[in-house]
Amino acid sequence: MSNSDIILGEVLGTAVLILLGAGVCAAVTLKKSKAQNAGWLAIAFGWGFAVLTAAYISAGISGAHLNPAVTLGLAVQGNVPWDQVPLYIASQMVGALLGAILAWAAYYGQFQAHMADVANQPEAVEGPEDAKAGPVLGIFSTGPEVRNAAQNLVTEIIATFVLVFAILTQGLNDAGNGLGTLGVLITALVVVSIGLSLGGPTGYAINPARDLGPRIAHAILPIKGKGRSDWGYAWIPVVGPVVGGVLAGLLYNVALG
Repeated sequence: MSNSDIILGEVLGTAVLILLGAGVCAAVTLKKSKAQNAGWLAIAFGWGFAVLTAAYISAGISGAHLNPAVTLGLAVQGNVPWDQVPLYIASQMVGALLGAILAWAAYYGQFQAHMADVANQPEAVEGPEDAKAGPVLGIFSTGPEVRNAAQNLVTEIIATFVLVFAILTQGLNDAGNGLGTLGVLITALVVVSIGLSLGGPTGYAINPARDLGPRIAHAILPIKGKGRSDWGYAWIPVVGPVVGGVLAGLLYNVALG
């Protein structure tokens, strides 16, 4: 896998992943969207189809990791050289940031309408925990329903372990360094399953780039009244998936390697 292939495949694939994933969150959340209030099923399947589309686009170029946790799991397993890991992760972060900006651009009018409506609402009495996240942060990044750092971290570790272990055991190409054709479909279905079964507590980041890149976009985009980006929580959807991916690689080596 050449460096140029990694950069092209991971930037393009991760951008499409976040464009479609953040897009379904925007569709369900924002005023003047035809899909407003479509619910959790729409989000879970929307993210699954986002993975399907993005991975098929990039699988033949970079192996369609699209996720630092997947890259780390493959490196621990031994099929991705460690000197390629930083390039994979940097490319995924750039793609995630670009994808979030594109989703904002696609829903620009809906963001304007939604934030105008929020500004006209009577100001709610909020506690310090409720004030951590702005009213549209959930379109970009994840957040817990019950803010408990230990539980939130464990949830992300477990969910990411399931994702990466499924990829390692069922989804790799012949070279073992990325997703194969059937593996793309399997992975997309696993993501839907995780969303439906394990997504309730934290919103299932299961991907550090998926959460951190769009959170940075939320922080820098000119969205009037957007509120805070909740940086106090931001480490959990980074550390949890990293730990889950590494554990999946280690267990694969012990049990199946």
